Amino acid sequence: MQAVWYEKTGAAKDVLTYGEMNRPQPGSGEVLVRLYASGVNPSDVKARAGARGDLAYDRVIPHSDGAGVIEAVGAGVDSGMVGERVWIWNGAWARPFGTCAEYIALPAAQAVPLPEKVDFAAGACLGIPASTAYHGVYADGDVRGKTVLVTGGAGAVGHYAIQFARLGGAKVLTTVSGLEKAAHAETAGADVVINYREGDVAAAILEATDGAGVDRVVEVEFGGNLAVTNKILRPNGVIATYGSMGDPNPVLPFYPMMFNGVTLRMYLVYLLSGQDRANTIAGVNRLMSEESVKHAVAETYDLEATISAHQAVESGKVIGNVVVNIA
Repeated sequence: MQAVWYEKTGAAKDVLTYGEMNRPQPGSGEVLVRLYASGVNPSDVKARAGARGDLAYDRVIPHSDGAGVIEAVGAGVDSGMVGERVWIWNGAWARPFGTCAEYIALPAAQAVPLPEKVDFAAGACLGIPASTAYHGVYADGDVRGKTVLVTGGAGAVGHYAIQFARLGGAKVLTTVSGLEKAAHAETAGADVVINYREGDVAAAILEATDGAGVDRVVEVEFGGNLAVTNKILRPNGVIATYGSMGDPNPVLPFYPMMFNGVTLRMYLVYLLSGQDRANTIAGVNRLMSEESVKHAVAETYDLEATISAHQAVESGKVIGNVVVNIA
């Protein structure tokens, strides 16, 4: 099969190799998926660059997200799965060979039926961006009638989170950093879009909520936004955060947060519990049946151009998801 791999960490142009490898075979409990799309997430490029530490394997095929068709099954797996369109989660998490190849063999539970209305490129965005968004919005229950703030609403996760919260009946506010990103967030259905580089963000949120603040925050930058969050979160509100790159070691104002009854949910989509994973998969697939859901696949690259795909993600200039198409 054709694949892209690396055997040491470093810059994409220096370590990524495109070539031929042996096709994997499904083991007991596994399926063999012929991949047609592979999602490139920031975590993938950070791992390749060395930000996640030394390589755990001699050779790594990157990317955890992908979509394709099951071609074969291993022992103990229902042969009726052959021919199913599926999306992949955790393809490269604690495993050497991810989705940046023509084939992947992995546990059958990690190949989820892909809804008919979703194409392969969009399916390659469900494992991390959509799943992260769904868990952040819904891990603490229904959002109908609530007010939800999604920070970084133009990001891959934020774009889905806005849509998922709106579909759940919430009023949705979001923060962005410019006009182009504001327009992108508006296409997702945000009720209020606030440019955090202009003026007093907390004041703008309070004004938009008639002084009441928000019930939940789906947070991409916990430390950097904490001062604002503590001003606008209603009593017994929830902060569901999946990132804090700007301030990776924030000082937690414990008593102000405790006396506001704040629930702080820190989560990593790779490490969801069995029940949370099942809830997230079911929820994502349910919402994929909605005609209104938009998939922000911003740029696509052929498999042999994976270096360029990684560079696009690292540039920080792409508004939306980057996907590698696998012919």
